[in-house]
Amino acid sequence: MKSITILGSKRESVGKKATKALRNAGLVPCVIYGGDEPIHFSAEINAFTKLVYTPDAHTVVVDLGKDGKYNAIAQDMQWHPVKELLLHADFYQIFDDKMVTMEVPVQLTGSSKGVLNGGVLRRNNRKLKVKALPANLPDFITIDITDMKIGNKRYVRDLRVDEYEIMHPDSVVVVMIKTSRTAIVDEEEEEEVEAGDVPSTQTDDEAAVK
Repeated sequence: MKSITILGSKRESVGKKATKALRNAGLVPCVIYGGDEPIHFSAEINAFTKLVYTPDAHTVVVDLGKDGKYNAIAQDMQWHPVKELLLHADFYQIFDDKMVTMEVPVQLTGSSKGVLNGGVLRRNNRKLKVKALPANLPDFITIDITDMKIGNKRYVRDLRVDEYEIMHPDSVVVVMIKTSRTAIVDEEEEEEVEAGDVPSTQTDDEAAVK
């Protein structure tokens, strides 16, 4: 999985006054949990751009200079209720030998036959929660929708792999092709109908006349 680096400085004062002073200076107060004890630090608000404004999943390297580097994932971010302003960020420290859980985006590839025939693509889950060792965390979960026809669905059970565990029931629908008023029958389906026994719509009387 891709990593981004956030440069920060360890902070000793964690009271309300110190936190307010940091925000007034354009800094974001942060905490790293998951280790022996919480690590409080601050970073410039611009340092979070690549982490926040992206659909991709990332691990984070928090670089605190002489106070060390920490591998982590973003756990929670608090925003101003009106302004688009990051107020606080929580991170969870990760270790090479310990499982970690995080949300990973779902990426679709190919052009669905059902959509080309007028069906509607519905993405029920754009992200899925997975659990794995950090080295096995995927950048995204890929679904090839090329062969999906109208009415087809892809479930979590179709996406299971050995490298990571998807933390959702097998029956959860991730993506589906719904029908629409403008949808047409696939050519393959038409051929199947023509080749099969089509029930007659004639009545017994009509058949007798012929």
